[in-house]
Amino acid sequence: MSWSAPSSAWLRSWGTARCWLRRPLQLASPASPAPASWGGARPRPIVDMSYSRHFLDFQGSSIPTCMKKMVVTKLSANFREAVTLCHSEPVPLPGDGDLLVRNRFVGVNASDINYSAGRYDTTVKPPFDIGFEGIGEVVALGLSASARYTVGQAVAYVKPGAFAEYTIVSSKEAIPVPSVKPEFLTLLVSGTTAYISLKELGKLCEGKTVLVTAAAGGTGQFAVQLSKKAKCHVIGTCSSDEKSGFLKSIGCDHPINYKTENVTEVLKKDYPHGVDVVYESVGGKMFDLAVNSLAIKGRLIIIGFISGYQTRTGLQPGYVEMLPAKLLKKSASIQGFFLNHYFSEYQVAMKHLLEMCENRELVCEVDLGEMASEGKFTGLESVFRAIDYMYMGKNTGKIVVELPHSVNSKL
Repeated sequence: MSWSAPSSAWLRSWGTARCWLRRPLQLASPASPAPASWGGARPRPIVDMSYSRHFLDFQGSSIPTCMKKMVVTKLSANFREAVTLCHSEPVPLPGDGDLLVRNRFVGVNASDINYSAGRYDTTVKPPFDIGFEGIGEVVALGLSASARYTVGQAVAYVKPGAFAEYTIVSSKEAIPVPSVKPEFLTLLVSGTTAYISLKELGKLCEGKTVLVTAAAGGTGQFAVQLSKKAKCHVIGTCSSDEKSGFLKSIGCDHPINYKTENVTEVLKKDYPHGVDVVYESVGGKMFDLAVNSLAIKGRLIIIGFISGYQTRTGLQPGYVEMLPAKLLKKSASIQGFFLNHYFSEYQVAMKHLLEMCENRELVCEVDLGEMASEGKFTGLESVFRAIDYMYMGKNTGKIVVELPHSVNSKL
């Protein structure tokens, strides 16, 4: 299959560190590049952390010597047992090609507990940093990094260690963003996962039927909207009438509340020939249901299986012995998608998603926990609550934790 000729612009696009300068105290301007030298002499990196108290970031606040950071101290899928919030970790020094980013928002992902359980790399032993994505401002940088970035610039990134007040990011891996908005954070993992997987594996074209499970979640919201941009008919499963309403607002043709409706019966009745593409992130019974609902030559994309992550093995029992026969009978296929294996496509995807977000062609729903029982997710302490909130199925859109920063000028 190929993309249809009258497809949208989205479809068409698919073809084609801290170097402290030993100098008198001053405030750096966000618009001014970091100087290559001071008084003609080559700047010397200061390696003694005690010097940091003599410097201010671009908002006039002292850059501290210590910070809060979350660290995995025990391998477990129970995030509260696995992770320790450390209150006096040293603020790291950026190397020559690095940025020191003060995090303003960090993203919460279902796979955070897979990471805390050591499932992605069995050779890594605690303690290690956690958190996949963040967005904030550059508050210090290395000399080479200053060729491309300036103090005060808004950047985002994807790398382990985001659950911290400050993070070192290589200037080669940083993603410049227009401003520090949580909406841009939603694109880093959730948006690009939907964009790249549907492009590379979905083979969407006009008139096809797409089923998105957990459709009102962080990545599901993008799978729904991008499928609609490909002129597909979209079905989305969710867990409440409020989420059904949200799905309708972003273009979903047929939301199904699995708490009040029998998904199997609805699909049999309304889609007797099956669905052409499934974007699946739940696993367990929902995965079995999705396999049974595939059309002839249907394709199922697995981007996760959240229902099993909290178990000892990370998996829910399934009927795999029947799977070959079911796929053969329909000439259907199942393929997994792991974002790390598609970073060659990441830059193009992120660029286009940012453009769509800025042009308001894409809804980037953020859940900051305003409806959570204990209130908004503010500060690293609330990451624990945010994880619980996700696994209770409460969120609509991407769960984001805000890390506030009070500016206390020393001048």
